[in-house]
Amino acid sequence: MHEVNGAPEPTAAEIRLVVAASSVGTVFEWYDFFIYGTLGAILSKAFFPTGNATLEMLLFWLVFAVGFGFRPMGAVLFGYLGDKLGRKYTFLVTVTLMGIATAGVGLIPPASQIGYAAPALVILLRVLQGLALGGEYGGAAVYVAEHAAPARRGFFTSFIQSSVVGGFVLSLVVVLACKGAMSKEVWEAWGWRVPFLLSLALLAVSLWMRLKLSESPVFKAMKESGEVAGNPFIESMTYPGNGKRLFIALFGVAAGLTVIFYTSMFTGLSFLKGPMRVDDMTAELLVGLSCVIGMPFAVLFGHISDRVGRKLPIVLGYVVTLLLLFPIFWMIGNAANPGLADMAKREPVVVIGPDCSYNPFAAEQATQCGKLLADLSASGVHYSLRDGSALDMTIGADSASLGDYPWAEKSAVRGKVLQAKLAARGYDFAKVKPGFANAAIIVLGLVALMALTGATYGPVAAVLSEMFPARIRYSSMSIPYHIGTGYLGGFLPLISSLIVARTGDPYAGLWYTWLVVLVALIVSAWGLKGGMPRDFADDDA
Repeated sequence: MHEVNGAPEPTAAEIRLVVAASSVGTVFEWYDFFIYGTLGAILSKAFFPTGNATLEMLLFWLVFAVGFGFRPMGAVLFGYLGDKLGRKYTFLVTVTLMGIATAGVGLIPPASQIGYAAPALVILLRVLQGLALGGEYGGAAVYVAEHAAPARRGFFTSFIQSSVVGGFVLSLVVVLACKGAMSKEVWEAWGWRVPFLLSLALLAVSLWMRLKLSESPVFKAMKESGEVAGNPFIESMTYPGNGKRLFIALFGVAAGLTVIFYTSMFTGLSFLKGPMRVDDMTAELLVGLSCVIGMPFAVLFGHISDRVGRKLPIVLGYVVTLLLLFPIFWMIGNAANPGLADMAKREPVVVIGPDCSYNPFAAEQATQCGKLLADLSASGVHYSLRDGSALDMTIGADSASLGDYPWAEKSAVRGKVLQAKLAARGYDFAKVKPGFANAAIIVLGLVALMALTGATYGPVAAVLSEMFPARIRYSSMSIPYHIGTGYLGGFLPLISSLIVARTGDPYAGLWYTWLVVLVALIVSAWGLKGGMPRDFADDDA
């Protein structure tokens, strides 16, 4: 019989159960987390009503980021428990907490009924979700890695990575199914709550599968030999050489792969629904189809990493992302709404004037120029700024004549007047449904992003498991992973949306992704060890 880290290697049937139960639980838990982001348009109005569509969406993404922000705390808490008490029971707790918190979001009355209590309750439940997810990923990844033979660790753990995408796909499928089964009025009134409440059924299935699992053989071996860490968090900070490993895991692995991952899904979806004005259901179908097609890439690159090492696919994935990120989104944008792209070139909008400061977090702007920029941003219109002594806006070569602009009205009223002026010059603000050929181009671009996600994301559980000693593995891999994904990744939708709102350029938010990936490339090229995969114990020896 072979051994895995000093413990007997599981049979083929046992490893299949381990991978299946861990993956299904991960799908369900990430469904719970992603369902919030999938329903952004309706939740922003239900829980954060301000009368300013841009501000509502920014507040929504800010609270979305709160969940990510608490993931490192969950990693510390549940990493400690996982290294002290065991892998199995720790991720049973995390999946239970996630399911209950998600169902709770579906029970919160809207702000129109309970006022500020509504967003406060949403924030509280997002905190609980973040804590749960901070413990979930490390538990599932370590559990599978410690069951897998070293020569197949990348392949088996890659199913955990693919399951994260599966959670996003499941959230889209459930939303589309609910929309299809309900009238628009019912969906907007209360039907959107159903996907949240369904998490209780998913929780039951996940618990049933995970209760059938036994403890990790590596942890059982450590417990029997008395090698369990005394304080996993302290040891993670003080273990010889772990400071460098934590730095590489954070900035070279977690940060880069996460921003690529979220850009391919959340930015892709919001880009189509927002600036490109693609019909909501069409956008969700295209992104969902792309994710289904792209899911196997994580498994493929996990398998490849068993053959060529972990470093090569990750570094190459970063390089190709830097080269193709903007071209892929330009291709998607031109295919999604060619008329809008054409009008931005033929009839560019230029705002001229003094005091052209724009604060996206203000319910109302202080100056007329600020109000005009807010209205352009809310309408998804690309604009450029030019200094001038008097406020004016040109569409193409002609002035838009702002003398009749309703400056005293709310943004919704002003937006209609603005869109009427732009429509007179050929702009079309109706939602579009791309034809088959253009839809195929969009899917091609999104699948390319999913392939880049797979290259950098597929090997990650294996490489992080192999970087750290078994006695502190749960804590040591979870903490940098969730700091990177929680802060650098979780705040991506908010930061990129803020950049787009401030610049008027629907592609400008991609610079955040590009810069984080550049840092990740430099750190991973310097810090990750090349060559064939090897376990920490072998490498340390």
